[in-house]
Amino acid sequence: MIGADLPFDLAAEDLAMRVGELELKPLEDGDAGDLLRHFADPRVTRFMDIEPLTQLDEAAEIIDWARTLMDRGQGLRWAIRQAGTGVFVGTCGFNALTWDRGRRAEVAYDVGCAWWGRGVMAQVLPAMIAFAFERLAMHRIDAMVTPGNDRSCRLLERHGFAREGVLRGYGYWKGAFHDQIVYARLAPTAGS
Repeated sequence: MIGADLPFDLAAEDLAMRVGELELKPLEDGDAGDLLRHFADPRVTRFMDIEPLTQLDEAAEIIDWARTLMDRGQGLRWAIRQAGTGVFVGTCGFNALTWDRGRRAEVAYDVGCAWWGRGVMAQVLPAMIAFAFERLAMHRIDAMVTPGNDRSCRLLERHGFAREGVLRGYGYWKGAFHDQIVYARLAPTAGS
């Protein structure tokens, strides 16, 4: 059970956002084809805890996972699309929302290779930060980065995240244990 102090019911809210020339909408069944093409690219999944996708049902499982997180108030994943054209750019969101004994969100994002270096996350990440602190009333936003993903580290640092350390052997995927670099940003407080 989540607790009665939730700011709102994620599943009942309109969570779509326009961010510059990008639109964010919670992942839905119609995103499966684009999600398959996106996560079939090993360059996109290189630092992620999933293998490149090969089947449409794998993309559907990711969408089901995201829907379940949202329905339970435990996470939220958006599809990122170019406004106007609807071209799929990537995904972003919160893989975990912790309400009890802390108010934490774990941010995550992935962008298609054609969009690398085009400032997508420079636009989207500030909107996600504002959403977490203002709409969800979170106190802390965490990010876990697989070593070697220097672009992600630089992005987080540019947006006020502090590197807190390394969790050695923290995750197991693709047949090996992986360290995770921990980044965090705290909500602004009065006078800061």
